[in-house]
Amino acid sequence: MAAGLPADWRSRLRRALSARPDEHPLLSHPGPQPAAVLLPIVERAEAPTVLLTTRAGHLRQHAGQISFPGGRIEPADLGVLAAALRETREEIGIDDRYIEPLGYLPDYVVRTGFRITPVVALISPGFTLRVDEAEVAEVFEMPLEIPYDPQNFQPTRRVLHGVEVVLDDLHFEGRLIWGATAAILQALCAALRGAA
Repeated sequence: MAAGLPADWRSRLRRALSARPDEHPLLSHPGPQPAAVLLPIVERAEAPTVLLTTRAGHLRQHAGQISFPGGRIEPADLGVLAAALRETREEIGIDDRYIEPLGYLPDYVVRTGFRITPVVALISPGFTLRVDEAEVAEVFEMPLEIPYDPQNFQPTRRVLHGVEVVLDDLHFEGRLIWGATAAILQALCAALRGAA
């Protein structure tokens, strides 16, 4: 097992996650737009990894940033899980049969006006990626042990929408993971550590 990550990480994760998502306002309600992301943990034989995407550089929001598959919850979606699975199929083509949803992390509100519900899921190896290049520039995997170690996050000052904030950055193989993605990874790993 990877150094630092507990051998019983699967059972800890199942205990740590909520069985239901936070309550979302109606889609027409003023305020943050409901969105869902899939936090995919690939069950590799050597050690679990987190599957991440780099958003296409031409997108209007969060261009070039590292993220999880996901997006706005549409009126036709039958809930948060349905939206996360649909977005994952559309963006990177992973078929639902490889995805085992485990539960939910608390919602995360971003300054761009979205209220994101993370759906944590195990991904069985053997899936095929079909990347929508209009939305995704790259798909890569990062060992789960990297965000599990809180010392790998570095506080960084930024000015976002005219407000100075301190956000925790995570560097991996020349990539910068920050913002909502880094915060959601921190929430996941804090939940894992707390579920001993």
